[in-house]
Amino acid sequence: MKKGKPWLFYAIITTTFWGVWGALIEIPEKGGFPATLGYSVWALTMIIPAVIALKMVNWKLEYDGRSIFLGAVIGFTGAGGQLILFQALRTGPAYLVFPFISLSPVVTILLSYVFLKERSSRRGWIGIILALIAIPLLSYQSASGNGADSYLWIILALLVFLAWGFQAYVMKFANETMKAESIFFYMMVTGILLIPFAIWMTDFSQPINWGFSGPWLTAIIQILNAIGALMLVFAFRYGKAMIVSPMTNALAPVITIIISLSIYQVIPNPVIIAGMALAIGSAFLLAIEEE
Repeated sequence: MKKGKPWLFYAIITTTFWGVWGALIEIPEKGGFPATLGYSVWALTMIIPAVIALKMVNWKLEYDGRSIFLGAVIGFTGAGGQLILFQALRTGPAYLVFPFISLSPVVTILLSYVFLKERSSRRGWIGIILALIAIPLLSYQSASGNGADSYLWIILALLVFLAWGFQAYVMKFANETMKAESIFFYMMVTGILLIPFAIWMTDFSQPINWGFSGPWLTAIIQILNAIGALMLVFAFRYGKAMIVSPMTNALAPVITIIISLSIYQVIPNPVIIAGMALAIGSAFLLAIEEE
């Protein structure tokens, strides 16, 4: 990593932690612990890095109205988008929903270009374009024959697409006037506030694994997600949103696929392999992009 590129350091940590998290999170879910309850556990694990981050800045939390508002917007769009995603997957096919929402960096790039006046070199734009092509390829899932019950999933997926793209833009915008530690604190608070909705969405008529391989294993895995989220805020503090967003969204699934391959011994679909190649090429071009 070149000197003067702390954003790249934090982006690499984010993609690594999210990549490992993505490969392992299916274990408790397949073991009988619902994803909605997994969300609740994740929200609680956010407390640990939030406390550590605040301690590092001597507990100097920004609590003026503007900071609270921006922090709440970032938190609610991120965590709220996750809850909407659960419903989208109940009403529509995953092989269509995931590629749709995976293109949320398009929103971030457009908003950052227009309102933050971010620009990139030709090499950077090539990397961005490669990432945008790679992301839906990495989200590819073959049709299982279960079609959508209605077109509600399109509306829900569009909401997630817009929410997560807007969240990344606001995260960069807020970093101009707020500490990253304060941003993450409000992300933690809003995530916890939405726990009742996740519990309400849970189907308790189905058997739920309350043993160690349920909530406790989920907590161990979800802490990777929480730490990755904190590192992402730092990446946005130092880097361009139009670079950080597509890079992290493209590279994390590559790590997930590689780890999953070693665990489950399943050869990825050629579409996914193509996405991996494009993502790696994109990450290289974005990593050497000059600030």
